[in-house]
Amino acid sequence: MRKYIISFIALIGLLGSTVSAQTIANTPKVDTGDTAWMIVATAFVLLMSIPGLALFYGGLVRRKNVLSVFMQVFFLVGVISVEWVVIGYSNSFGSNSIDFLKPFVGGFHWAFLNNINISDLSPYFISHSQLAADGTQTGTIPHVVFIMFQCMFAVITPALIIGAFAERINFKGFVVFSILWSILIYNPIAHWVWASDGWLLKLGALDFAGGTVVHINAGIAAIVTAIMLGKRRDYKEHALPPHNITYVVMGAGLLWVGWFGFNAGSGLAADGLAGNALMVTHIAAAAAAITWALLDWIIDHRPTVVGISTGAVGGLVAITPAAGFVGIGGALIIGVIVSLVCFCMVAYVKPKLGYDDSLDAFGVHGIGGILGAILTGVLASPLIQSAYSGAVYGNFHQLWIQLLAVGTTILYSGIGTFLLFKLIDKLIGVRVDDKHEAIGLDETQHGETAYTIFD
Repeated sequence: MRKYIISFIALIGLLGSTVSAQTIANTPKVDTGDTAWMIVATAFVLLMSIPGLALFYGGLVRRKNVLSVFMQVFFLVGVISVEWVVIGYSNSFGSNSIDFLKPFVGGFHWAFLNNINISDLSPYFISHSQLAADGTQTGTIPHVVFIMFQCMFAVITPALIIGAFAERINFKGFVVFSILWSILIYNPIAHWVWASDGWLLKLGALDFAGGTVVHINAGIAAIVTAIMLGKRRDYKEHALPPHNITYVVMGAGLLWVGWFGFNAGSGLAADGLAGNALMVTHIAAAAAAITWALLDWIIDHRPTVVGISTGAVGGLVAITPAAGFVGIGGALIIGVIVSLVCFCMVAYVKPKLGYDDSLDAFGVHGIGGILGAILTGVLASPLIQSAYSGAVYGNFHQLWIQLLAVGTTILYSGIGTFLLFKLIDKLIGVRVDDKHEAIGLDETQHGETAYTIFD
């Protein structure tokens, strides 16, 4: 009898330990590998703004305005980071307590990162939005790491707009416009596309790393502000060449490297999807860079450094929404097409229409983002993520959803930017006067000069 009792107790203990082990295995916990990668990816995306974008844009302007571009980018890194932790993250990724607003903008539950502890796991994983099999959302990285990763996206988006109004905007108007634009335009669109209750996400829109949220959004704001601000005072009177092409190529190189964090980080894990995103990001950029250089060579008989740098950035922009959904074939197609179209926009359409998009923020980021978002709906492959497919695999509905996402982003960003710009221009003014523009923004806005010549 004693033998049976001992056996029974042992069996109960074994079952208990099995249940306990299973419970422990099913308990969500931080994955140190994923976390380490996401911290690095966050640093990479910051590298895209400072110094990457600052050098790229700074080299393209004239020498009297280079510091103004550096200052604008650097200031945005500071001020939008503060805005993000105060209300931006909560508005973008939080849930709204008012039911009819939930699909459109988050509330203030996470304002000042209230109710978020350092031990909390991110509520998002795999392109910000996919649900676990049981319907819950469980990431493998700390919530604060996800917040910081997304902060870098919020920072660089208004910084991209700088390329449209460079060399003619006063700093005070720029600051007020950028802060309000981030709150009223960027945060809602980020919520639509990436938050768990966002209406475009629920509709099935695909944007792996920011084709709509970042590039279309910033590109449309860029063309609106460029037209409303008016042309530079000496635009078309004489050539306005880049003052430092070395800066341009260094900036483009840093953007290329940083973009690995931008795209490969957007899977929120160190896994095969991140590897694929990194690979297609590089190949699309390479194909686009070569295509632009060949177009320069064929049409103008000389491949240019500015051209190949611009082409690479265009390829990086276009692959952004597709990086988690397409393979190598899709990356090559996207890279070639975006260079062909953006080259035509910059070389022919802009001069024909006469708008002064100073550094081609619309021609590269806006058009590249539009192409990338639409081509995601065409080329998304179930071989990359089985749950997603595009028109080439018979899923034309996905293409329709992508077109809808593109169209609504264009409308909201365009109309919102127009109204916001009009208001700020009326209240405090946005453009510098002719005298200050002629002297240069470095000296008139910041009291500094980038280069000093000694006798």
